[in-house]
Order: sequence, then structure tokens, then C-alpha cells
Amino acid sequence: MVTEDEVRRALKAAVDPEFGVSLIDLGLIYELKVLNEKKVYIKMTLTTPMCPLANAIVADVYHRVKEVPGVEDVDIELTFDPPWSPDMMSPEARKLLGL
Repeated sequence: MVTEDEVRRALKAAVDPEFGVSLIDLGLIYELKVLNEKKVYIKMTLTTPMCPLANAIVADVYHRVKEVPGVEDVDIELTFDPPWSPDMMSPEARKLLGL
């Protein structure tokens, strides 16, 4: 049985290439659900809609979640509503980035 905590731990390793901070700590993961104990749904955003590395970031999320034992399917929804802002970052990310 896959848990949200396992998926979150896997996503902590997914790092934004520009900032060098995990997507979780940047606040880019808006929603995470484990469905039917095997399928993971993720609603996420990027720091900007014009991010040149969007495909690579989404692919990294997909592969990291797919590596969690028991995960059979990953559904990622990319959204820009609400738009991301630095206010969404964790205190740890703010400290790392000097904010």
C-alpha cells in the first residue's frame, strides 16, 4: 500500500534546477493523493508558465513517484491557478535562498 508520506519523501528529491531546492519546499506541489492504493495524483505548478525546463521538471516528478514501491500509475496535472509566489515556499526554502 502506497502512502502520501512515501510519495512526499520521493518528491523531496525532485529539485528545481534553477533554485536547487526541492519542489515540495518551493511550494510547487499543490495537491497529492494516493488513489486505489496504487495510483498517485499530483496537481502542481511551476515558478513561471514560461519555464524552459517545464517538461524536464514534470518528467522528474513522474519518474521519482513511479519509483515508489507499489506505485503503478502517476497522473500529473499542471496548473497555474493559483499562480505560484515566493510566499508558498517553506521556511527552509526561504532560508536556503536567503529570503
